[in-house]
Amino acid sequence: MTKIVTTSVFSILLSAVILSGNNVEGFISLFNGKDLSGWETTGNWLPQKDGSLLIKPKPDQKGWQRYSDYLISEQKFSDFILELEYKYPPKGNSGVFFRIGDPKNPVQTGIECQILDSLGKADDKMGHHDHGGIIKTIGPKTNMSKKAGEWNHMVVNCQGHHLRVALNGIEIINHWMDSPTEDKKLTGDGDKPLSGHIGLQDHGTPNNIYFRNIRIQKL
Repeated sequence: MTKIVTTSVFSILLSAVILSGNNVEGFISLFNGKDLSGWETTGNWLPQKDGSLLIKPKPDQKGWQRYSDYLISEQKFSDFILELEYKYPPKGNSGVFFRIGDPKNPVQTGIECQILDSLGKADDKMGHHDHGGIIKTIGPKTNMSKKAGEWNHMVVNCQGHHLRVALNGIEIINHWMDSPTEDKKLTGDGDKPLSGHIGLQDHGTPNNIYFRNIRIQKL
């Protein structure tokens, strides 16, 4: 059966960002395609010849609690539109962090939008830890995951406590972070800073994740 989803002005406009090429008015590139200028990390992040960026954890780099190996922007951002593309291997796991208060502890002081190979999972089974979900806060409205090895396109819009996320052209999150969580078992992120660093997660071997076209527009 064909999945029917409802688009919004937000998702239509922001999905067009990727179609406009690299010179999008108002956006600045966070990754120059050559080196890690503007970022801090001790992890094995490798710029590729095609301008993408690969996180390739070494054999002894296991687990996700090696925070210094995350890729963290030197600059802080408050209200913004962040967009990026990424592709993961089968069962791949990573995350997009934003408004990180303390780079030494991005998980506890930032907000994470989950990257996870969730292909095939029913919409009504998608939770906060599935692809596009906001960890400890809310799951995506629909499963927009592409197959492993295909590029996904994510757009994150933060304005005050209002958070919206579009994945592959469809809005999947529209949530006020200072409102109660739908699941009372979740703690929510309403107490997180309204300004902070951008981050990409090193989830440990064997999560080889590619990123590209990482850029941001301040609002």
